[in-house]
Amino acid sequence: MKTDAHWERIGKRPHHGICVPLFSIHSKKSSGIGEFLDLIPLIDWCKEVGFDVIQLLPINDTGRDPSPYNPLSSCALNPIYLSLWELGIECPKANTRAEVLQLKIEKLLSISSPPPESFIEQHPWLLHYAEFRALKEQFNGVAWQDFPKEAKPDPKLVEFFIFVQFHAFRQMEMVKAHAEKQGVKIKGDVPILISPDSADVWSETHLFNLKIGAGAPPDTFHAQGQSWGFPLLDWAEMRKRHFDWWKMRLRTIEHLYHIYRIDHVVGFFRIWGIPRGKKAIEGSFYPPDQRLWMDQGTEILEMMIDASPLLPMAEDLGTIPKEVYPILKRLGICGTKVMRWQKEAGHYIPLDHYEPISLTTLGTHDLPPVEVWWKKTPEEAAPFASLLHLTYHPILREKERMAILRASHKTTSLFHINPLQEYLALFPELANHGEEQINYPGTLSATNWTYKFRPSVEEMIAHEDLKRRIREVLTF
Repeated sequence: MKTDAHWERIGKRPHHGICVPLFSIHSKKSSGIGEFLDLIPLIDWCKEVGFDVIQLLPINDTGRDPSPYNPLSSCALNPIYLSLWELGIECPKANTRAEVLQLKIEKLLSISSPPPESFIEQHPWLLHYAEFRALKEQFNGVAWQDFPKEAKPDPKLVEFFIFVQFHAFRQMEMVKAHAEKQGVKIKGDVPILISPDSADVWSETHLFNLKIGAGAPPDTFHAQGQSWGFPLLDWAEMRKRHFDWWKMRLRTIEHLYHIYRIDHVVGFFRIWGIPRGKKAIEGSFYPPDQRLWMDQGTEILEMMIDASPLLPMAEDLGTIPKEVYPILKRLGICGTKVMRWQKEAGHYIPLDHYEPISLTTLGTHDLPPVEVWWKKTPEEAAPFASLLHLTYHPILREKERMAILRASHKTTSLFHINPLQEYLALFPELANHGEEQINYPGTLSATNWTYKFRPSVEEMIAHEDLKRRIREVLTF
């Protein structure tokens, strides 16, 4: 396989873990939203119960937007996750994301100092990002297209945003180092697309097609398709530059992660493009010539494999050309197997028939939790219950929850990673009782990306019955 050396670093054996949106956790020390250093006690807990992977959603800077998939920078980290207590700063708890971000920026401004020159030299994207963020701050957050002509960034603000990134990277590097000490792998998430109002698009506009927006074609869930608003990547221009933008991103995440998830991997092969001013249903696939799709995707994935020692894994959900799957397998890139969707000829696939080069999961941030799916779609859940030798009841009991969790860790996939809330649901005092979906795709809702785990990190890791149950799940 193309990724043999990458697998050697990770270990070609079964891995088990949890998916944790950083914004969903909270601790006694944090300011109302999860922070980088909240991951350290969570790593210790994973080691104790038998997990060896923590998967994160993207942690890039998104400014005021709560969506982690709408980054202002392909490389910069979100200052909202900084643990100010580690910097010796007291920061009161706030109720909303916007309040937390404002408080942290104000506190950080009070201690800002010049970052080491070596940090700036190490990150070639940093100066453009800091200039962009300074201009955004100077002009009240307007889109870069509305910056006044000949506008110059305030040098003090540029220095400030570099200072913030220095500490964000320093703290995440602490997290990675602690994970390595405990034998736990950090799996990051790399969005394929980027906000049109981002430092990357502002500084390297020629690498993006601003006349065509990315989205998704009509499907079972969205009859009119989806329009995401992200510009298409101009692969011809990127190829001329030997894909240096992607290579820079991969070099950056090597400081933070051991494994990375490629968001919307099919977009490397072909992507639904919507001309500006048109509806999603009026779009078409790019490149227009279908004969180019497989070669383009293979070229990009091979470039990424060659450019970084980190093991890539693919989010290959949705409508995927069948030719993509053997390419991923040949390259040694795990695809994603959501158990409720794993069927052949209308029947659920046995647990020992899963492709080993894959990741088994019970769900994603875009899906309702198992409890809701089980109750609302008995026509799917009942046959799934039969697969696990269970009798179907609309209300999940502990017996069924444990059997489902065990099954997710027993498939022949090499990776098994579930949303943390699926384990917390074993105990009423730890669960949000079905209200566990993090994002509702295709909707603009104030509740998207605001999900919080009910227990604090301290409460969760001290829950002895939860530890015992997870160990039982992982004991075959």
